[in-house]
Amino acid sequence: MSLAYLPSPSPGVWHLGPFPIRAYALCILVGIVVAVLITQRRWVARSGNAEDVTDIATWAVPFGIIGGRLYHVITDPQLYFAPGRNPAAALYIWQGGLGIWGAVALGAVGTWIGCRRRGISLTAFAGAVAPGLVLAQAIGRWGNYFNQELFGGPTTAPWALLIDADDRPADTPDIALYHPTFLYESLWCVGVFFLLIWAEKRFRLTGSRVFALYIAAYTLGRAWIESLRVDDVNHILGLRLNVWTSVIVFLTAVAFLIVTRRPGHQGPDAPPAPDVEGHRISEAETNR
Repeated sequence: MSLAYLPSPSPGVWHLGPFPIRAYALCILVGIVVAVLITQRRWVARSGNAEDVTDIATWAVPFGIIGGRLYHVITDPQLYFAPGRNPAAALYIWQGGLGIWGAVALGAVGTWIGCRRRGISLTAFAGAVAPGLVLAQAIGRWGNYFNQELFGGPTTAPWALLIDADDRPADTPDIALYHPTFLYESLWCVGVFFLLIWAEKRFRLTGSRVFALYIAAYTLGRAWIESLRVDDVNHILGLRLNVWTSVIVFLTAVAFLIVTRRPGHQGPDAPPAPDVEGHRISEAETNR
């Protein structure tokens, strides 16, 4: 065993009287709060209202959680519907299993609904939310640490993660140290956060391009990190499904950044201005 390693986490459930407090859910909640606070600050700096963010979040967050769970269950149905499995476990979100692709996709639908209700630009809001969103992912990944899940293959690196015997892969039951891929992704997301802040100012990116850069940068790292993981998932042509998803989404985001780079292609990059009576002008009106 390596002389230096990351210890196994403490139990991921604490009890406050009869009520269980689960570390996985707590990490997600903290990430959501951080994302809302950062987005509020960025949105207000763009002359928006802080209330816009909280109102939109009431739509985006539940949509995102549902979308994340749906993606996980649909892409790994054998975990819940194979013979001997418990189909009801597909509802046990606290045990882990939220696919970021489904969370972003359905979360975007919730965001669109919230933006329409507030009469503000979806693309402008997407640019404001992107840094907070990726930082929320960095925090949320620590839930996998407490669940002792989604780690990589065996390693003797000094930052190896000690996994309890009950949570080790069946093909390496006698090996205790594995790549802490949750940590790799968390650090990558922090790096993407700073990249977005820097690139937005350096290149004066519009809202839609900030969000596209977030997608491209995140998926670039995710494809590499995903290839290190050893959890049981479906493969296509020898590659994990999420690797293929990362590559496809990365190429799509890069193509968008290239296409929108041409001169004169500018998207809305600020909240709609108030009219003379103090009411919000609709996105359609601002684009006339």
